[in-house]
Amino acid sequence: MYVPLATLAAFVFLYSIVAGGLERTPINGAIVFMSFGLALGPFGFGLPVGLGFMDMVVDRELLRSLAELTLGLVLFTDASNANLAVLKHNIHIPKRLLLIGLPLTILLGFGAGVLVFDGLSLLEIAILATMLAPTDAALGKAVVSNESVPSRVRESLNVESGLNDGICVPILLVFLALVTHSGAGTEGQATSHLVLKLLAEQIGIGVGVGIVLTAVGSLLIRQCSGHGWISQSWQQLPVIALALTCFALAQILGGSGFIACFAGGLLFSWIAREHKHIKHKLLLASEGSSDTLALITWVAFGGAVVGQAIVGFTWQVVLYSILSLTVVRMLPVFLVLAGCGIRSDEKLFIGWFGPRGLASIVFGVMVVEAQLPGGDIITSTVVCTILFSIIAHGLSANPAIALLIARLKRSGKLPVVDNGG
Repeated sequence: MYVPLATLAAFVFLYSIVAGGLERTPINGAIVFMSFGLALGPFGFGLPVGLGFMDMVVDRELLRSLAELTLGLVLFTDASNANLAVLKHNIHIPKRLLLIGLPLTILLGFGAGVLVFDGLSLLEIAILATMLAPTDAALGKAVVSNESVPSRVRESLNVESGLNDGICVPILLVFLALVTHSGAGTEGQATSHLVLKLLAEQIGIGVGVGIVLTAVGSLLIRQCSGHGWISQSWQQLPVIALALTCFALAQILGGSGFIACFAGGLLFSWIAREHKHIKHKLLLASEGSSDTLALITWVAFGGAVVGQAIVGFTWQVVLYSILSLTVVRMLPVFLVLAGCGIRSDEKLFIGWFGPRGLASIVFGVMVVEAQLPGGDIITSTVVCTILFSIIAHGLSANPAIALLIARLKRSGKLPVVDNGG
């Protein structure tokens, strides 16, 4: 036990003191974390068994819990840092991406799956397309947190990644339920009722829990802060606890914890908009905690999942993964943003930066637990897509930002730089 703990702790220490330097390079944290886990996991490459990680086994439920909590905390924090003034002015962009672009992405992913995979049923292909439709707020952090990127692009990507995973949860549950009951003669009316019920529960309960808990929590924070009851050593914990409470309670009540966290974060941002200094202090620990959880999640993913899934990377799996990150994601984005007054290079930028990560990991564990006939192919495809996304989006983030800014400067349309809030 202590050898793996010492190794992981040393790795966290080393990364934490060089993270600022690495962020200015094409190497993002997820690449480093996953590579570390892969190298020291059961399928490590030439490293001594004595390190202890060679026998590391990560329980599926543990990996799912890690990914869920990390994603929930990231969503709450990112939403709390959102610039609501910019978002209000450009709300039509994420609205189109979510209401039109997301369904189109699932449909296009389904069509690509039908052409590529002949060993999966139509429902299994629909499940795969849904699993890979949501984008990852954590992996996209390098883009949405860079103030050099036009604010409308940043806020749109932030809102899209904050809500699309929560929207995809009930859709995925519907497809899984249909697979389970496919032999029971499910009627069309019953299917429609199931879809509406799951959507209403996941979204309605999620939004309700996020708003109510955050409103109450923010009121308590304001009152206690006004009386000087929040000591300096404890002031960084309330937001973390509030975010995790939103997530857990929404899940308990049958809603989406992801939607609860994002809705709560947006409300927190609005309530604290006039107290930016206090807001920054409250969010500081939340950002650090989400980064730490992300590190552990990617190490576990690399050590316990990637090595085993690589053996299933057939040419069909690789082809679909590439299509998922390019045509399947970028074409719907380009189409739905027509007429929004957005430049073509900005559309391409938004389309390209649709990284897949934590949400797809959570969905992957759900599908593994469902024991589908084509589960191995689905899992390998999801892992392959995430792996390609970590590498491609990590390496291209800074160069793509620089290219976009250069093009905007040449056209005389400099990006709007804001300080959040």
